Amino acid sequence: MNIGVGGFGGLGHVAVKFAKAFGTKITVISTSVNKKKEAIEKLGADLFLVSRDPEEMKATARTLDGIIDTVSADHPILPLLSLLKPHGKMVVVVVPNKPIELPAFPLITGRKLIAGSGTGGMKETQEMIDFAAKHNILPDVEIIPIDYINTAMDRLVKSDVKYRFVINIAKSLKAE
Repeated sequence: MNIGVGGFGGLGHVAVKFAKAFGTKITVISTSVNKKKEAIEKLGADLFLVSRDPEEMKATARTLDGIIDTVSADHPILPLLSLLKPHGKMVVVVVPNKPIELPAFPLITGRKLIAGSGTGGMKETQEMIDFAAKHNILPDVEIIPIDYINTAMDRLVKSDVKYRFVINIAKSLKAE
């Protein structure tokens, strides 16, 4: 299978790791060309598309069996749908600020499906944790003390985080 991962942030980088562990061919789709080297060299993505590049998007049209959309920012769905093969499926795993504009024509003519998924139940969550443990899938995080929170928020606004900040509460509460 050829799977696309829309977005290469906190959720996207973990989606790449899971998809790679499942043995699929991975295409990362991002607005930032700066993430290409890391996606391919560090996480093993097979292809990297800059979604703002119409030539790249056109050249890759109808090549993906599925897309996991991890982009929480408002973004158009139509360019992603154009990447799906007939009968392709897109799963949205985030909630953007605005409702998604869903064009019906490309869905109907391509027999494409769009689904949503939040979290699974206890059984699915345990299966995911077991799979992650078996394949050593861990999120990339930056551990920070609580007194770094304002700087972390500033960095977050600038998209200067790989890929999540995690506050070390135990260390933050210890007396110096």
